[in-house]
Amino acid sequence: MSWRSSEAARIYHERTKHSPLSVRTVPHFLDWDNQPLAFKIYPGTEKAPLVPVPKSSEPAPVPLSLTVENLSRILFFTAGITKHLRFSRGRMPFRAAACTGALYHVELYLVTGEVEGLDAGVYHYDPRLHVLDRLRSGDFRARMVDATGGEPNAAGAGSFLALTTTYWRNAWKYRARAYRHAFWDSGTMLANLFAIGGAGGIPMHLVLGFADDEVHRLLDVDAEKESAVALVAIADAGRQAAEPAPSAPEPLELETTPLSATQVDYPEIREVQRASSLGSGTDAREWRESGPIETTRHRGTDTTLRHLDAPAPELNLVELEGVIRKRGSARAFERGASIDYRDLSAILAHSTRGVSADSLPAETTLCDPYVIVHKVNGLPPGAYAFHPRARGLELLREGDFRSNARFLDLEQDLAGDAAANLYLLVDLEPLLARYGNRGYRVAQLEGGLIGGRAYLAAYALGLGATGLTFFDDAVTEFFSPHASGKSVMFLVAFGVPVTSTLRV
Repeated sequence: MSWRSSEAARIYHERTKHSPLSVRTVPHFLDWDNQPLAFKIYPGTEKAPLVPVPKSSEPAPVPLSLTVENLSRILFFTAGITKHLRFSRGRMPFRAAACTGALYHVELYLVTGEVEGLDAGVYHYDPRLHVLDRLRSGDFRARMVDATGGEPNAAGAGSFLALTTTYWRNAWKYRARAYRHAFWDSGTMLANLFAIGGAGGIPMHLVLGFADDEVHRLLDVDAEKESAVALVAIADAGRQAAEPAPSAPEPLELETTPLSATQVDYPEIREVQRASSLGSGTDAREWRESGPIETTRHRGTDTTLRHLDAPAPELNLVELEGVIRKRGSARAFERGASIDYRDLSAILAHSTRGVSADSLPAETTLCDPYVIVHKVNGLPPGAYAFHPRARGLELLREGDFRSNARFLDLEQDLAGDAAANLYLLVDLEPLLARYGNRGYRVAQLEGGLIGGRAYLAAYALGLGATGLTFFDDAVTEFFSPHASGKSVMFLVAFGVPVTSTLRV
């Protein structure tokens, strides 16, 4: 199937929508005895040690080249274990980035040339031990460049990170909807990754156009069970030029620890994955260059908008690392507590900045942000559309919509008790016309990326945040006619959290 087709994405999206009827008539019970492992474990591989990341340190200087030390920081604050939480079934390792259901189905792989303290090779990051599993020895960066069709920023990379999703680890709870979560949860990890790279002076570039199976072969993953979501090219001023691409990599047949006793297959996931895949580097280049990058479709004039207050100052690397360490997912908000408009402004401004990417706008967003405001000092409660380019809020209608928000967000108290809820919607039709089925991946991932940045901004301000799921069509209807025809990609609520004693 050509990447230009868009039928599979439409079918998958419709089939995986939540509605009050679907939630009540399709029961699903969690088989706790068969819960998947939260880690991919290679018991027999050689381990390449990383540098332990101290809990407190001086601001790192802008690096002139990549080292194992700054790679260790990047990996830890993207996917590492930052603390342990107590809950009814024991202690849970809590990761640096938010993940649906705390199931941690997104894996990190490193494809690198030689850097100070680390040989060239293909590695898997094991957050349990904060080490790298060595999968292949040698410089395979050129194969990654070929898979992207020679994407300019990829061609100059010193290293690549590849994010993959292991379907069953998330589908155990969320069934076929887990394919959406693959991009949501990769997006929240990318929010951390780009924040750490920016604060540490390490340029990074997101690549979503790549030949899927070429990457799968290099990483030696079973594409029926685990697939690549995104690549990130990491610049290195001191890098050595990549050697010509080695011959096609041989299968490794490395042993991995079984995730659980049995697995349930959800063919809808594999179908939309295959239909949105690119077959070659040439396909990736054509996909990337076939038209202009899509952007938000919000329209408005300055006279109709309430402009943001000045955003909060940028965090230095040590402050950012502290924010990531303390970040959680709020389990309850103080219903009567308010946040300041300056706080809301900082969250919106920070979360909707552009990112260096092959298929996302650099100065604005692809998704259209909407906000339900409950308790923000200096702003009337109501429904708003946020305009990222103009940095202003458009009042759609004023009123107390706590009960509406609670209903829309799968009847969860968190949404009604929060100070505000941020929804990321997108007009799928022009997006799929431009990017084909793969455009669905792009929109879902940007929704997660914006949500992940909102998480970081909220915790930097001393607030709390949590991602929530939703009744798809009901959200669109609530924000209509302004949002007519759009689809929800992501939702994050934020406010003053109820004090928790779960950290250990």
